[in-house]
Amino acid sequence: MKTIILGPPGTGKTYALLELVEKCIQSGINTRNIGYFTFTKDAASVAKKRAMEKFNLEEDEFPFFRTLHSLAYNRAGLKKERVVTTPDYKEFGAKNGLTIKRAAHSNADGLFDSDNAYLTLINKARVSMVDVMTIYDRNEHLVDVERDVLYLLDQEYNKFKKSKGMYDYNDMLQMFVDKELSPKFDVLFIDEAQDLSPLQWAMVRAMWDNSDKTYIAGDDDQAIFKWAGADVDHFIALKNEVDDVQTLKKSFRVPSGPIFELAQSIRSRITNKYNKEYKPKDGQSGELSYHSSVTDVDMSEGEWLVLASAHHFFEEVEEHCEANGWYYRKSRGKNAAPVELVQAIQRWEHWRKGTALEPILVKNIYNYLGNNVTMGYRKANTLDKEKTYTIEDCIAEHGLKTNAVWYEAFNELDHFTETYIRSMLARGENILEVPRIIFKSIHAAKGGEAKNILLLPDVTQASVDSAENDPDEAHRLFYVAVTRAEETLHIVEPKSYERSYAYV
Repeated sequence: MKTIILGPPGTGKTYALLELVEKCIQSGINTRNIGYFTFTKDAASVAKKRAMEKFNLEEDEFPFFRTLHSLAYNRAGLKKERVVTTPDYKEFGAKNGLTIKRAAHSNADGLFDSDNAYLTLINKARVSMVDVMTIYDRNEHLVDVERDVLYLLDQEYNKFKKSKGMYDYNDMLQMFVDKELSPKFDVLFIDEAQDLSPLQWAMVRAMWDNSDKTYIAGDDDQAIFKWAGADVDHFIALKNEVDDVQTLKKSFRVPSGPIFELAQSIRSRITNKYNKEYKPKDGQSGELSYHSSVTDVDMSEGEWLVLASAHHFFEEVEEHCEANGWYYRKSRGKNAAPVELVQAIQRWEHWRKGTALEPILVKNIYNYLGNNVTMGYRKANTLDKEKTYTIEDCIAEHGLKTNAVWYEAFNELDHFTETYIRSMLARGENILEVPRIIFKSIHAAKGGEAKNILLLPDVTQASVDSAENDPDEAHRLFYVAVTRAEETLHIVEPKSYERSYAYV
């Protein structure tokens, strides 16, 4: 018995799957005979945590709530030291004249992330189960990649792994398939199936052939990782192989009115898809606004998610936040005001008011004081690790020269940082908590949501070129973006209409 469960945005797909898990357990199926897999570590962890809480069971009672890579790793009997990691990729690059600063599989989205185009294409060939030359011919717009060099590097990469006796993530999955390592499951669950690559599909098929019942969950309209090798066409074609296709009918996120209508308009432009309908959430209609400039958008209150198709489109919005003293988190995950600095400011102000601090906290503060600490004392080496110190203690005996307010005492700060933090504090931003304004690429935001969404419609030239061959990819991307909004959606006029997504 094989069933597809389609989960449109905000319809509670994970909750629905866990309800099915509960029914399995209530029917007498042992949790150790239930497989629940996704290809992101975060998603697998969330599902396991919810299951443990819901059923009041321990972690070891859910041995097969994990990622596909984790399952393959364990079934193949591999050791950590035999798995290719970032330092190994850097070593390979150094031996072959490549500069590689970043190369790893991400826990956030399960995808291979690298700053080197050659490694990216080699990985894509493996997950797509084709040779690297085929991938090159499909990606001719990647002008910084030479065909002959790519071919040779692919050969050298395989030699490199063999010489070190190492395996990468794709090797694990291939071993799982080739050596028929699938466990026997009473019930198998596969989540976010629209984002599986051909290699991952091969692994899933090996598992469902060894399972009594299988549920494949996903949403083809939210398939936005084709560029990384995901095969949504395979997911859509499964309708001809399964026994049943079910659709979750009610969104608990997307509001009625213009936001829902825009989402449906975008979705209607997708040509290859499942036919499905769902309703928006009950309650107040959402608000949709269009703006000629990011400076017209008031983000002074509430939680916001700022979305764009690429990181470099955020610059103007970041400047807008800084000019207004709004606290935000950058798209690469760093807060606009460094956490260590914010903590040091808080501790300094408490210190000035009489609090005694441990030496390690004093040392952290000293890092920002510059010449307000006498030379020879700046590393706080004269402090006893077993004691605590008031600010008066440190002024008297440990080189501290001032007890002034932080923006006068912290003379290692640049003018911009000082001004920005003072501006945030003046308007009451809570800079000790998670920033209320979060910047994310649309790809990174899939699965997320916020009461207020600011969406930038600009796209790269590569995206324009790609959309000419497959317009569905762009429609799906911006459908995902629009459906992150719980209450309001703000769309800014693009910098260039030739390089932007057209909503109408």
